[in-house]
Amino acid sequence: MWTEIDTHISQATGEKFQTQHKRSVSGGCINQGYAVSNNELTYFVKLNQASQVAMFEAEALGLKEMITTASIRVPQPICWGTAGNSSYIVLEWLEMGKSNSNSSQEMGRKLAAMHKTTSAQGFGWKINNTIGSTPQINTWTADWVEFYAQHRLGYQFQLARRKGGNFPQQNQLLATIPELLADYEVQPSLVHGDLWGGNAGFTVSGEPMIFDPATYFGDREVDIAMTELFGGFPAAFYQGYNEVFPLDAGYEKRKTLYNLYHILNHFNLFGGGYSSQANRMIDQILR
Repeated sequence: MWTEIDTHISQATGEKFQTQHKRSVSGGCINQGYAVSNNELTYFVKLNQASQVAMFEAEALGLKEMITTASIRVPQPICWGTAGNSSYIVLEWLEMGKSNSNSSQEMGRKLAAMHKTTSAQGFGWKINNTIGSTPQINTWTADWVEFYAQHRLGYQFQLARRKGGNFPQQNQLLATIPELLADYEVQPSLVHGDLWGGNAGFTVSGEPMIFDPATYFGDREVDIAMTELFGGFPAAFYQGYNEVFPLDAGYEKRKTLYNLYHILNHFNLFGGGYSSQANRMIDQILR
C-alpha cells in the first residue's frame, strides 16, 4: 500500500518520493493519520476503508474550492485514491504552532474573507460530501429555508429515526423554520461546514489555517455558530471576523438552530446523551 501511495505522490508532484520515515499522528475521529517523510519532504496521509474514497475526494475538492478564494490557509491536497483495502488522501504537511491574540484575530478576518465568496447557483455544492462520516446532502437549492429544513435537519432526523432516536417535536420544529428565519436575508457563502476547534489551528509562524472541511455554500452563520458549540475560539477571533463581515442581527437566536444539526449528527455517529441534548435544544428553539 505504501509503495502505491509513494508512486502516486511522485506522479502528482513530478518529484520522486519514497517514504523513509512514517509516524502515526491524529487523523480525526474516523481516519488513521500518518506523517510520511523522505528526509526532505513531509506529507500528511489519512487512511480509511477503500469504500470511503469518495469522502477523501470530496475533502480534496473542498480544500481546492477554499484555496481558490485566496483567503485563509488550508492544506494543499496532493493526491487521493485507493490502495489495497484502503482509501487515502495525501495533503501538504503544515507544522502546527501556537496562537496569540493577533493570530486569532487574523483567523477571524480571513474566515470572513472566505465567507464573502458566494455562489450564483444557490445553496448546496457540486457534489455530496460528509460531515464526520455521515453523508451530507448538497443538492443545489434556491431557498435557504428549504435547503436547511430538508437537507440538513430533515435528513439528520431521518437517520436518527433509524437509530431509535425519539424527537417528539421534530415536525413542529421543521414547520417553524420559515418563521425562525423570516425577515433574514441569507446569501450562499462558501463555508467550512465543520468548524470546531479541532479543525482549526496555526502554523509555527502563527498563520491561521483550517482543515477537514465539510464544504458547501450556505449561511455563513453556520460556521460561526459551530465555533461556539464546543468552545476553543477566543474573543479576538470574533472581533476580527466582525471587523471584516459583521454578523447580522438575530444571530444569537439562530445559532442554536444551526448547531442542532451537529448535535443530531453526533447522535447519529455516537449515540448516547446527544439525543437528550438535541431535545433540549429543540425546546429552547421553539420557546
